[in-house]
Amino acid sequence: MPKRAGFVALIGEPNAGKSTLTNHMVGAKVSIVTHKVQTTRARIRGVALQGEAQIVFVDTPGLFRPRRRLDRAMVAAAWGGAADADIVVLMIEAHRGITEGVEKILEGLEEIGQGRTIALAINKIDRVRSEVLLALSRNLNDRYPFSETFMISAEKGHGCSDLKRWLAQELPEGPWLYPEDQIADLPMRMIAAEMTREKLTLRLHQELPYQLTVETEAWEERKDGSARIDQIIYVARAGHKGIVLGNKGETIKAVSKAAREELEEFLGRRVHLFCQVKVREKWLDEAERYSEMGLDFKDGNA
Repeated sequence: MPKRAGFVALIGEPNAGKSTLTNHMVGAKVSIVTHKVQTTRARIRGVALQGEAQIVFVDTPGLFRPRRRLDRAMVAAAWGGAADADIVVLMIEAHRGITEGVEKILEGLEEIGQGRTIALAINKIDRVRSEVLLALSRNLNDRYPFSETFMISAEKGHGCSDLKRWLAQELPEGPWLYPEDQIADLPMRMIAAEMTREKLTLRLHQELPYQLTVETEAWEERKDGSARIDQIIYVARAGHKGIVLGNKGETIKAVSKAAREELEEFLGRRVHLFCQVKVREKWLDEAERYSEMGLDFKDGNA
């Protein structure tokens, strides 16, 4: 059988399950998954194998109505990921149906869809009855000529193997794009920063997660095989620093411990993680912060 390889962009509203599906397909956690929306900021690529095919999943930020520069850069990254991909998969939450946001995405697909393979994946199917699913599928396929429709639960894995097999056979023939054992094309420094940001997002239930970013400042390989990782958590206001640190430093200690344990599991070795919190009021308007997140600063312009 000939080798196949290509990019599959997952698009949809925030919280549609794109990151969960990426992680399930890859078989490892390469994309940030939390209960809060808009957690994926950059286009995160996870590499999965299916037979002789190498599928590069591009987990894009959720498509929503942007209000700030960061929002606009994230939405531009999502549409850019879709436009660059060999196959696009639109993910819809079964229980939410065709929202105003989905209507906007369908309009966007009309612009990029000419001659492109675009599939529909209705996710979280365990939340609705089968007749509701079928009606939703019919309605969406009446609105847009999808190449194929899949009913899935990214969290539980239902229907995911069918989707993966179909994607593998639809990709163009050609050599693999990454080494066989590579599961992500993000630098480890960025994956480490994303893991810490996820723990912060899970721990802090206010709006604060959107006002902070994490950067890996230094990565030192030690002689005993362990790694020392130094990270900076940038917050926009002085009051936010106290929230991140917590009472007697409890919050930052718990976040660092959880992130370190996940990093050790991911890397398969000991990690020494040191996190600092710095106030940087204008970080949302600094080009350097955007490049660290894998976003284009210029895309944030109104």
